[in-house]
Amino acid sequence: MRSLTQPKGLINGGSIMGNGLYLYGILPTNRVRPLALHGLDKQPIQTHPVDEFSFLYSETQQERYLASRRNLLGHEDVLEKVMQHGYRSVLPLQFGLIVKDWDHVKAQLIIPYQDRLKELFHKLEGKREVGVKIFWEETEELDLLMTENQELREKRDSLEGKRLSMDEIIGIGQEIERAMQDRQQGIIDKFQQILNPLAQEIVENDNLTSAMIYNAAYLIPWDIEPQFGDKIEELDHHFNNRLRIRYNNFTAPFNFAQLNP
Repeated sequence: MRSLTQPKGLINGGSIMGNGLYLYGILPTNRVRPLALHGLDKQPIQTHPVDEFSFLYSETQQERYLASRRNLLGHEDVLEKVMQHGYRSVLPLQFGLIVKDWDHVKAQLIIPYQDRLKELFHKLEGKREVGVKIFWEETEELDLLMTENQELREKRDSLEGKRLSMDEIIGIGQEIERAMQDRQQGIIDKFQQILNPLAQEIVENDNLTSAMIYNAAYLIPWDIEPQFGDKIEELDHHFNNRLRIRYNNFTAPFNFAQLNP
């Protein structure tokens, strides 16, 4: 499942007046075979060498690109297809980056960050990003909590039908809230216990909805993805399929290609 939030990238997007070049990402070589791909506005994907790197780009048809579902997925789709064509190491640029000419790219990115770009390519060699998002049904989890926690259930039931003080209402509410937080953390801990040892690096991102309880990206060796996927299946069965797990097993390494480490 792809993310519909604006992806991270090496440098921020921008816009210029008139025709320009829309940049998608960087390859670690200036010798790239032709790519029969199309990007935003159905424009052909081209490559341009700048020193020892190659930039993936298409010619712009708009002054700027809105972060719509179509455009965001179009940006990511180009990078994923390039990876599927055999270029496993790709540094993704942030959505919406438009430049006028290659001199600007060299001055603003290559000259000041050349060594850092090489470090990032070295880090990503032979590795891939996968993403895990966990959702739960809070009402169902609360019911399960009360079923499993006899002491808390009896305490709650003993207060039913009574006229409660504000302190009593706040007190039982806080106890239930703490128990739910502990329950949530227990789920997260189990995922981390099983998945973290397989990863070279991990980035924990903000939850995107109230139902989402965990949102993480993992940098793993390319060839162990099937094993990682099997662990996701095991975790799903461990929690009796009551969680909704969104597992993205193929994406450009947006979370691990940051210029500032």
